Amino acid sequence: MPSKPSTPDVFWLSIGELHAKLVAKEFSCQELTKAWLERLETIGPRYNALALSLRKPAISRSKDIDKELKRGRTRGPLQGVPYGAKDLFSFGKFPTAWGAKPFAGQVFEEHATVVKKLDKAGAICLGKLGMVELAGGGGYRYPAASATGPGLNPWDTGRWAGGSSSGSGSAVAAGLVGYALGSETWGSIVTPAAYCGVTGLRPTYGLVSRAGAMALSWTLDKPGPICRSAVDCGIVLAAIAGGDSDDPGSAGNSFYYAPEYVKPNSEIVIGYAPRDLEAISDPAISKVFADTYAVYREMGYVMKEVSLPEMPYSATASTIIGCEASSIFEDFIKSGKVDQLADQNQIQGLKSSFDYTARDYLKAMRVRRLVQEMFGKLFDGLDVLLAPSRVTIATPIGEALDKPSGSTVTLPTRGLRDLSAAGNLAGLPLLSMPCGFANGMPLGISLVTSPFRENVILGVGQRYQERTDWHKRRPKVD
Repeated sequence: MPSKPSTPDVFWLSIGELHAKLVAKEFSCQELTKAWLERLETIGPRYNALALSLRKPAISRSKDIDKELKRGRTRGPLQGVPYGAKDLFSFGKFPTAWGAKPFAGQVFEEHATVVKKLDKAGAICLGKLGMVELAGGGGYRYPAASATGPGLNPWDTGRWAGGSSSGSGSAVAAGLVGYALGSETWGSIVTPAAYCGVTGLRPTYGLVSRAGAMALSWTLDKPGPICRSAVDCGIVLAAIAGGDSDDPGSAGNSFYYAPEYVKPNSEIVIGYAPRDLEAISDPAISKVFADTYAVYREMGYVMKEVSLPEMPYSATASTIIGCEASSIFEDFIKSGKVDQLADQNQIQGLKSSFDYTARDYLKAMRVRRLVQEMFGKLFDGLDVLLAPSRVTIATPIGEALDKPSGSTVTLPTRGLRDLSAAGNLAGLPLLSMPCGFANGMPLGISLVTSPFRENVILGVGQRYQERTDWHKRRPKVD
């Protein structure tokens, strides 16, 4: 019996499975799009995940795709598959508010480059997804720092979906979109992927164009996909990657998804820091990560203990983001409109960003170069780094984000606990995947590699997900 797009299981299919059903004419693209729009518009507000429905252009585009499929014209696996875009990316002639009340009603004439590329691949954009205001620029204290309200976690609406791509994480986790576009400057893809139990890919800096996306930090911003699996992340990355003359930071590199060419497990060296788990006071959480390390060992990878050297990773990243944000939002801050933001900590953070000096910025950029050189040496004997995406489960929705969690203790060695700040400073690609549950909430594990080697972490990630089923777990939504 043919599937119907209103059948709940349809909303959890992979990109490839959805496209195959469309090609087989089990249902039309228009039927699928309308069913998913109804789901996003109905359930999305439950998690503060929907910033703006794009119902009219989505249905119009679905009719075009149906005509193509009727003629036998297939473009690839993204054709006809609905997705959502973080409200940081422009969608031509529709509002793009950047998650912030002062920018409500802001309209750009053209799509962001990533939206254009997905449109060319035949994908259907269902809507703009909620996000932390201005992608967290200035630093926010509470999850409620968003024009759409705090991003709520589908696994427990009393907990946060993670920032700043909160709507992207919760929409994928709840089956409201086939996949989503997010962006990361410092943790904004990794955190919602880990907290919501989905798979997120932070590409190498410069691999995916930022043209048409709000800038927070010119030298750190990285758009990327949030999906259900490593395979889906690879499919989306292949569509959105590539050089773009409209983005001065574009590396000009293309990407061809080919995980089948990744070396056998026995030839891949994975660096990890088992002592990091000693810093986690919750035994349920540390056990999940210990079990995950054991799975990689059982899969035949060469496991090597490593640690990052002592360097001011977080202070350096904060300085660079603060300096660049102060220039990007200079007029907004000086005009006083910054006071309309939802989070007082963020307001003060943006105002105080003017206190940075050129000396501060140049020192930070020099340290950043040292971090990049350090990783070059580290990866000389490694293929991949393996570390927890986040060492805690999702934060309670009303809890201050700077409140000590009590879930970690201090150790004399760094291990890989600074990998988030360090990896972003070096522009390294990262894949975060679900790896288990603690106290009923998902946890994520990250694979990091050297620049432009996304196929390595995608291939290793695919093999892990073929062995486990954490990425197939669903929250109770329907």
